Amino acid sequence: MPQMNMVQAINDALRQEMRRNDRVVLLGEDVGKVGGVFRVTQQLFDEFGEDRVIDTPLSEGGIIGCAVGMALYGLVPVPEIQFADFIWPAYDQIVNELAKMRYRSGGDHSAKMVIRAPVGGGIRGGHYHSQHPEAHFIHVPGLKVVCPSSPIDAKGLLTSAIRDPDPVLFLEPKRIYRAAKGEVPAGDFALPLGTAAVVRSGSDVTVLAYGAMLYEAVDAATKAAQQGVEAEVIDLRTLWPVDIDTIVSSVRKTGRLVVVHEAPRTCGFGAELCSLVTERVFYHLQSPPIRVTGFDTPFPYALEMDYLPLSNRILPALLRAVQSG
Repeated sequence: MPQMNMVQAINDALRQEMRRNDRVVLLGEDVGKVGGVFRVTQQLFDEFGEDRVIDTPLSEGGIIGCAVGMALYGLVPVPEIQFADFIWPAYDQIVNELAKMRYRSGGDHSAKMVIRAPVGGGIRGGHYHSQHPEAHFIHVPGLKVVCPSSPIDAKGLLTSAIRDPDPVLFLEPKRIYRAAKGEVPAGDFALPLGTAAVVRSGSDVTVLAYGAMLYEAVDAATKAAQQGVEAEVIDLRTLWPVDIDTIVSSVRKTGRLVVVHEAPRTCGFGAELCSLVTERVFYHLQSPPIRVTGFDTPFPYALEMDYLPLSNRILPALLRAVQSG
């Protein structure tokens, strides 16, 4: 299998799906000739032309509104929001139109669409280019939310997202766009949505992570093992619908839970995950669930590595979870 980074894997998935289905259309700011600000759509304009790889004005509400119309006419739009931080002008279109289309039509219509958006910190982007707003969209009925952590998952999950009958928000952790590398199958390749992956087995504590923070969680688990604590690390991959069966099975075994995410702590996705687990396996828990997250502040520039829940903050949480149980 060829080696790819995440940018190459996403590009490969888009190309494969555009070749397979001539209704797939890309649109967004600079996605055409430039290939996007991160070059994820590079060379697709050359192959598919301006009718299927469309440069748009700088108007997120216009991009998503236009894509909703395309979807209702039978196209499969894959709009790009240049940074997830810029998605808010399109929030009304996503929440009040896109997510409700199947419901409001009594199941007669769905808006088949994938919204791609780079997320997260670690690139010195400051407070307007580093946010991780997944919780705002997980809260919305009618949306699926995906966040891959590796090139192989990026290709497989994006392929499934484009083929899914309902709208998907596909969050791409830009910190690992080129840092994460691995073997990716050539040609047609899809992974099912809604399935988590156990990336490290352990018996003492369950760790839930996704995106760029998966690597920090694995690093912390490796260091915890040197102190006699074996952590089981689960990559959620699909944030919603979340694979609660895999999570519950792990927590039944370990009796402890640590959740890691970049977004602010209050009302973050970690709170929902802790509730989902507690409701199901309360009597199996040997210590209270712990959240290791960003802080309840705007994303900082100079202190971004202090803000992010890196390995040095996850490790004490793993040890504390075991010691307090």
